[in-house]
Amino acid sequence: MRSIFAWLLSVGLLLTSGQGRTAETRVTSILTGLDHPWSLAFLPLDEGLLITERPGRLRYWLPGQPLSAPIEGIPSVYTHGQGGLFDVLPAPDFAQTRRVYLSFAEQGKNDAGTAVGDGRFSEDHHRVTDFKVIFRQKPKLSSGEHFGGRLVFDREGFLFISLGENNRRPTAQDLTKHQGKIVRLTGEGDIPPDNPFVHDENARPEIWSLGHRNPQGLALNPWTGVVWENEHGPKGGDEVNIISKGANFGWPIATYGINYSGLKIPEAQGGAVAGTVQPVWYWQKSPAVSGMAFYDADRFPSWQHSLFIGALKQQALIRLTLDGDKVASEERLLEARGKRIRDVRVGPDGYVYVLTDERKGELLRLELE
Repeated sequence: MRSIFAWLLSVGLLLTSGQGRTAETRVTSILTGLDHPWSLAFLPLDEGLLITERPGRLRYWLPGQPLSAPIEGIPSVYTHGQGGLFDVLPAPDFAQTRRVYLSFAEQGKNDAGTAVGDGRFSEDHHRVTDFKVIFRQKPKLSSGEHFGGRLVFDREGFLFISLGENNRRPTAQDLTKHQGKIVRLTGEGDIPPDNPFVHDENARPEIWSLGHRNPQGLALNPWTGVVWENEHGPKGGDEVNIISKGANFGWPIATYGINYSGLKIPEAQGGAVAGTVQPVWYWQKSPAVSGMAFYDADRFPSWQHSLFIGALKQQALIRLTLDGDKVASEERLLEARGKRIRDVRVGPDGYVYVLTDERKGELLRLELE
């Protein structure tokens, strides 16, 4: 059977109506008609792609075929404000188990919170079976804001989940609450015995790091095996962080942003505060960062050691050139298209794929000419 990536390449050479140019980058629209897509996952062995739509639908797509109907077996999601269906992540052993993980906003008695579960993706691509929730953010405090919801596995098979502070700033420093945290679990939802607060009776044992505002990007550095994260600041102060065990990333006591009103964040003590970890990169003017991916493919050597980050408000794809764990330079791509970029992934073929966050969203493919 012809590789789906060979098919994608042929489409890129044939399509003209969906193409645009930014510097030396060629952009091809390869899929349209998505309703506010949030996340993209490539399945192993050229099986196809899974795409979440924030209103609560999971779609399957095999290039050359129509986009699937909504996949059955997906949990009900809370779709108010920023809530909805968020990330989709195949299990490390998907080829054997067909397990996929989903994060989503879940309604509580009064407010909502982020939840994560997994189920088996059927071989006919029509349904997810035996879906079970393995994590719920406690307490549920969101009225529609700052859910986080990104997922990533590390090399040891631990699952990291990003959780926003639900626009309730002090909770990000409160270890009795999941708000404003990165949590770390086993693939079954159990608590690893080496989590930093597992023996603290005044802390949630799932917590790995704290002091986050609204983490919208989560990715594993392929050269170091360490999880990196990006998050929204308020007005200014979007950040890229290198996540470490038990670290406090400062929000709201340490921030480079201000309130949307123009006033100082009430709890803020400055950008650098003792006891908190500095971001590896931050923006004084917020691009509204979203999904991110490291580029370690061989196809485009000049993109190697790059970190791609979507920008919602500034409607661009940001490329940070890395020198080890430092950012050496920044480039903006896709600005001419004027589209909110929600997610970015590097395909197994070495091309860069992005989702645009719109009522009629697209899947775009980027390549260097």
